[in-house]
Amino acid sequence: MTLEELEQIVAARANASADESWTAKLLAKGPEKCAEKFGEESIEAIIEAIKGDHDRLTSEAADVLFHLLVMLKSRDVALADVMAELARRQGQSGLQEKASRS
Repeated sequence: MTLEELEQIVAARANASADESWTAKLLAKGPEKCAEKFGEESIEAIIEAIKGDHDRLTSEAADVLFHLLVMLKSRDVALADVMAELARRQGQSGLQEKASRS
């Protein structure tokens, strides 16, 4: 599965009933709740990375990617826009990119 396919799944589930879809239920609570859930999943992934548990980190990383896409959907940010930003940055080093933000 690609991130684009996962984005399509999130979009389809967003239109489902909140009684039938976790995604729809989360989106109905608003962007702030979506961001909070993304943060929770990110922290869980960090904990597993520190512990060194490969399988749990894999599982938590999947949760992070899913909830990132839900959060983006909650603010109508397309994955294509994120990927375009990454492509724009590709021509420079991370240090140059950080310096350009100042």
